[in-house]
Amino acid sequence: MKILLGDFKAKVGRGNIFKPTIGNESLHLNSKDNGVRIVNFATSNNIVVQSTMFLHRNIHNYTWNSPVGKTHKQIDHKLIDRRGHSSILNVRSVSAADCETDQYLVVSTVRKKLAVSKQAAQRFDKKKFNVRKLNELDVKKRYQMEITKRFAALWDLSDDKDINRAWENIKGNIKNPS
Repeated sequence: MKILLGDFKAKVGRGNIFKPTIGNESLHLNSKDNGVRIVNFATSNNIVVQSTMFLHRNIHNYTWNSPVGKTHKQIDHKLIDRRGHSSILNVRSVSAADCETDQYLVVSTVRKKLAVSKQAAQRFDKKKFNVRKLNELDVKKRYQMEITKRFAALWDLSDDKDINRAWENIKGNIKNPS
């Protein structure tokens, strides 16, 4: 997943011409020069401007505040490749972060599913034991006799090497009873 984020100093508008790349929820109506550049870059690289996709009150779209406090803009953006754009659940700004700056903190919620490798999947495909068969008397007796025969050699262990070898035998006998 490729994610670009930062202070692009770009006002991205809500123009219909770029709809697959931008959303309806931009703070600005029209794109300025840097905004057009970002949208062109995003379109040519199959990227989506996620910071314009989510409906919030304007205060949660502001990413910059003028020193006087009267002008607010959305100039920081989060861009993500189109393939992974559904993994972003929310993008908004937080004005309460005390960072000694005129910029707001941009926060996003990401959900990512991790793929399981084939080796890990094989580890989970362990042999299942039908322990309910042990409720049958004849199956229970046969099992007890077989286990007794297999582990008869383990009763006279003397040192750690024998114990470790014995453990490997026990583990192997339980996993592969045939």
